[in-house]
Amino acid sequence: MAKAVPTYELYGEKTGKKPDFWLHSETIPSRSSLHHWEIRPHRHDSFFQILYIDSGSGEALFEGSWHQMSAPAVVTVPPGLDHGFRFSKDVDGFVVTVLASHLKAMPGDRSRLGEWLASPHLTALDMTNEDAAYVAGSLRRLGQEFAERRAGRSDLLEAYLTAALQLIVRLSSDQREEGSAADENERRMETLNDLIQRHFRSHQPAAFYAAALGISPTHLNRIVRAKTGHGTHDLIARKLIDEAKRELVFTFGSVQEIGYRLGFADPAYFSRFFHRQTGQTPRAWRMVERAKLAA
Repeated sequence: MAKAVPTYELYGEKTGKKPDFWLHSETIPSRSSLHHWEIRPHRHDSFFQILYIDSGSGEALFEGSWHQMSAPAVVTVPPGLDHGFRFSKDVDGFVVTVLASHLKAMPGDRSRLGEWLASPHLTALDMTNEDAAYVAGSLRRLGQEFAERRAGRSDLLEAYLTAALQLIVRLSSDQREEGSAADENERRMETLNDLIQRHFRSHQPAAFYAAALGISPTHLNRIVRAKTGHGTHDLIARKLIDEAKRELVFTFGSVQEIGYRLGFADPAYFSRFFHRQTGQTPRAWRMVERAKLAA
């Protein structure tokens, strides 16, 4: 009978508890050297991983198939995938482990990013390409920032992660599609996300965004649902909730002050909105998340 593939948070660390970090980074040698440079097959149910190979080489195992790796390169591994690695002894780089729910899209949702995140990818980095060089620099800075634990750390980690991951997706897609253009609806989604980023605090309705894109609200809702699995209203609400969560964890403002900054004139309505979206009041959510960070 085939041996069951173990499920870990970090390799070799089994736990039945809920994750107590949203991002973790360590050098590749720090863990692989303890296991004779081989990470045996395993999976992570809740985590997405990025491996930046800065030097050396190795092989990546995805669902029973081995793939060659040589520096510089990036390997991305979605949650729930059986995977393992073999590294040369001169390997260097970083392993970044991210709580999947913290990503800009959930792996497997119907957006372009969600579909990409749901599969493993091995992306070579041509360091003469500006985007590839930026990815390498961002992941190095992320690893250093995680280790140093200085002021502003969480915001910088999120910025480095977002920039690196979006550029990895672009590079990977270019290598696969030889630079084919995104379809019109993909461009509309990118414009919509930019518009929501600029106007979400003014609580504009879906009709406002549809007019800015030159299409009807019904047409916009159809595009958004096809790409994300959610309606336009849900996308706007999710942006408000994401920003509320960021402020609750990383600022010292009261729940009332944060509600005002997010465009809620009535603090009670802000609390009801947050509870409807998350199942917790803003105050209760803040206490739980700050306790996790403190741990």
